[in-house]
Amino acid sequence: MSTPTTGPLSVRRVRLSQQIIRFAGVGLLSTALHLGLFEALVRGGAPSQLANGVALVLATLFNTALNRAWTFGVSGRRRLVFHHSQALVIFAITYAATTLALAVLGAVSPDAGTVVQTVVVAVANVLSTAARFVAMRRWIFSTPVTAEPAEPAGASPGGPTDRHDPAYVVDGVLESPHSDG
Repeated sequence: MSTPTTGPLSVRRVRLSQQIIRFAGVGLLSTALHLGLFEALVRGGAPSQLANGVALVLATLFNTALNRAWTFGVSGRRRLVFHHSQALVIFAITYAATTLALAVLGAVSPDAGTVVQTVVVAVANVLSTAARFVAMRRWIFSTPVTAEPAEPAGASPGGPTDRHDPAYVVDGVLESPHSDG
C-alpha cells in the first residue's frame, strides 16, 4: 500500500508525468507525419530505404521543435542549433532501427507491400521511442542544477510575465509565474 508523497518528489512526479504525456502526444503526431510521408514517397516510386530516410529527417525536425517548446518548455533561439544537432544523434538511433527493420523485412519477404513496410517502420519507431525520451530529458533539454531557488526571496510578483522566460523553467518544465496558477 502506498501513501501520497508530499514535497519535491511529488512535484517531480507530476512534472515527469506531464512530460511523458506531452512527449507521447508529440510522438503520435511525429509518427503520423513520418509514416504518412514514408507511404506517400514509396507509393510515388521512391525506394523504401530512401523514403524512410527523407520522411524520418523531416519528422525528426518537427519532433525536436515541438518537444523543445511544448514538452520541455524551451523557447527562443538560444542553443536552438545545438539542440537540433543533438537530436541528430537520436535520429541516428531511430534511423538505424527502422533501416534494420526494413532490411530484415526485405530479406524475409522481398515482395512485402507498402502497408506491411509501413507497419514494420512503425514498430521499429515505437521501439526506439523510450531511448528518445530519455535522451531528450537527460541530455538535450536537461537544465543544470543550481544551488539557487527558482524564484529569489522577495521577488516582485510584478516581474517578468512571459511564460517562456527562463526564470519560469524548472527542471526543463515551464512553471507558472505566480503561485496561484
